[in-house]
Amino acid sequence: QVQLVESGGGLVQAGGSLRLSCAASGRTSVSYAMGWFRRAPGKEREFVAGIRWSDRYTVYADSVKGRFTISRDNAKNTVYLQMNSLKPEDTAAYYCVAGNGLGDYNFWGQGTQVTVSS
Repeated sequence: QVQLVESGGGLVQAGGSLRLSCAASGRTSVSYAMGWFRRAPGKEREFVAGIRWSDRYTVYADSVKGRFTISRDNAKNTVYLQMNSLKPEDTAAYYCVAGNGLGDYNFWGQGTQVTVSS
């Protein structure tokens, strides 16, 4: 099993920035990719960004390209999501994920709330 703990959520004004962190523990050797999803009230869960552990290859949803950056610290088994130029539509619960590869996630964190005020 892999345990994921998110932090860094909060309330920010539109145009502001936040950085989310996700610390992985447990059998992290089975996690070859990590990423972030989000779910806004009344909406479907949405993929945000992913990063492959081996070569740092990254993928992003079109809605966040150019504003969000995913990165990782191998030594700390931690992945980050730097969110800039935040918009009210970015308001959601953000979930960290880990798994065998990009798009193949089988471990989920508890989520951290991000609220962007207009």
